[in-house]
Amino acid sequence: MNDKPAKLEPWRALTQWTSARIAMGRAGASMRTFEVLEFNRDHALARDAIYMPLDAGALRERFVQEGFPCAMVGSRASNRSEYLRRPDLGRTLQTDCAATLQENGAAENDRLTVVVADGLSALAPKLHALPLLKRLRDGLVSWQLDTVIIATQARVALGDEIGQLRKAKAVLMLIGERPGLKAADSLGAYLTYQPKIGRLDAERNCISNIRLAGLSYEQAAFRLLHLLSQARLIGATGIALKDDSASTSALEQEH
Repeated sequence: MNDKPAKLEPWRALTQWTSARIAMGRAGASMRTFEVLEFNRDHALARDAIYMPLDAGALRERFVQEGFPCAMVGSRASNRSEYLRRPDLGRTLQTDCAATLQENGAAENDRLTVVVADGLSALAPKLHALPLLKRLRDGLVSWQLDTVIIATQARVALGDEIGQLRKAKAVLMLIGERPGLKAADSLGAYLTYQPKIGRLDAERNCISNIRLAGLSYEQAAFRLLHLLSQARLIGATGIALKDDSASTSALEQEH
């Protein structure tokens, strides 16, 4: 099969800088067969990422082996179909799970609770949550890392209820992002200070596109450490907290 486009795009050289579908060329009035097949493949990968279940037990074992105490919970969405149709259920814990997470002791002023959740791509937390958290742990000097919570059929706001139950000063939700046609394994990190039920999305900071072809684990951990230190200083996250980590050192802030 001749893979050369009938019409060359003069800006095709720019494809070396982006994975986006640009300057694909065409054969007559149609896309080239190669491009059509590649699009279909990426679309199938995105669908698989959405419907693939998270093996929470296997992921828990990997975290425990690396020294992270773990617990598993589920939202009130009973299956994937309901999760996709009822986002509100994905934001609320099952009743029995809520009871097991209840922290009966006094609130800790420095407790950071991390929630690892499937979201819209179980592939993302499976691949990236543990290596990111290992790098983040190395820089957590003035925070007490809580038990890691692995949540299934979960939306971002589920972290608010979990953080409230754990009496956490901040909750970090590591969750699979909506798959794109070139990124089926993108991990998002949502940081919320003083989590409680009813927090708005405007009260969170988000770092997205954490994956091998996107934002590296080291860069993501650096930015999260900076946001954590700044959140403590001003007592808030979200629109009140701007990510200016590029102009400072997170490690200096921690010390």
